[in-house]
Amino acid sequence: MSTILRGLLAVVVLAAGVGMSARLLLTDVPPATDTQAPSTLALAPLSLGNPAAAAALKVRHPDTPLGQVSIPGIPPSYGYPLRVAAGDTLAGLLVGAGVSRDEAHGAVTALGKLFDARRIRPGQDITVRFRPAPDGARDDLFLGFTLDVDYRRRIAVARTAADGFRASEEERALSRSLARAAGTIEANLFDDATAAGVPAAVLVAVVRAYSWDVDFQRAIRRGDRFEILFERFHDETGALVHAGGFVFADLALSGEHHPIYRHHTKDGLTDYFDPRGHSARKALLLTPIDGARLSSRYGKRRHPILGYTKMHRGLDFAAASGTPIYAGGDGTIEVAGTNGAYGRYIRIRHNATYSTAYGHMRRFARGMRRGKRVKQGQVIGYVGTTGRSTGPHLHYEILSGGRQVNPLKVKMPSGRKLKGAELARFQETRSRIKSELAALATNTDFAQGD
Repeated sequence: MSTILRGLLAVVVLAAGVGMSARLLLTDVPPATDTQAPSTLALAPLSLGNPAAAAALKVRHPDTPLGQVSIPGIPPSYGYPLRVAAGDTLAGLLVGAGVSRDEAHGAVTALGKLFDARRIRPGQDITVRFRPAPDGARDDLFLGFTLDVDYRRRIAVARTAADGFRASEEERALSRSLARAAGTIEANLFDDATAAGVPAAVLVAVVRAYSWDVDFQRAIRRGDRFEILFERFHDETGALVHAGGFVFADLALSGEHHPIYRHHTKDGLTDYFDPRGHSARKALLLTPIDGARLSSRYGKRRHPILGYTKMHRGLDFAAASGTPIYAGGDGTIEVAGTNGAYGRYIRIRHNATYSTAYGHMRRFARGMRRGKRVKQGQVIGYVGTTGRSTGPHLHYEILSGGRQVNPLKVKMPSGRKLKGAELARFQETRSRIKSELAALATNTDFAQGD
């Protein structure tokens, strides 16, 4: 690496610590030779568009004019990536990178036509671009930036001929492939599936898809099997940028297979269906929380606080304080407030027959109030230990006709059943998925379900 390039990188690393919380690396700088400039240039100030930031650097030659460092071979424009950190604002990142406050405001305003800058989140990538200043000019020209909204969508904000800014959206060209993972459960589903190569996000989606029918606290045993077919997306360089959804899963529990297939219906629904075309989705979730331990079942028990035997009319799920709690089904909130021994409590009416109740919450999710419509799987609150409670957990009840019933014995109302032409379309989807699965099969000892 040349002395010049080493110097540029060193200065950029120093600049990253001056008014910037994001990672900063200079890109698009071509190789140079040591004969192109004296070695002392490595310690000259490089403004990156911001004289104040450059002036704060401790350099060997502080009298070097800002923005006038001439480096042969630099392309017409250069850029460097920023990674959003907790607490960052887009305008603050741009100003920290050397953009004037007025131009940062103009660029963020232009972005607002396609994306709300307040929605940036830690981990998102932003690339800021400049054109090197001509001789006699003080600052490099800010050309704009690109923001990766998600793995597929990118928004570019560019300077216009009138020195304003315009935002445009582009969809990244990605290639899709399928991956298969299968294995035996020895410790637990999460650890064994992760060891088999299943990404955590895919595994969470699988658990949720089965959560209407499978009691993950009691139904999973050592020796049970799993098989999952899921998507992977790569960019133009071949780098993996996203693990997509799963298209097929099969849990073999106590020797009984439970296969489900992803299907896009003609009317726009995407859901998972069993081989008969019955939706895996039911009216109510059996477990409205992820990663929790079933700590107390429905039935008589010795109350841990009162000390005498008392009917426990729900399920308790022990989980860390702050764990999200999901609505068990679509419905309307009937009660949201403090309710005696339940502590912070929400009750949702789903239809004329069924309601669900959630107790001991630490707090409610934003906007949760009486009369609020919620969707199944929507976060309604967070695990706590309010009310009569010995530790953080969710108390979950299912009510039928206003009376608490045992959630583990309720025959959940079934979801959609495909019929006629749609069922025929599903069978075509199922045949295609089975062919894709067979092409990737490596573990021949996994006998698939229908």
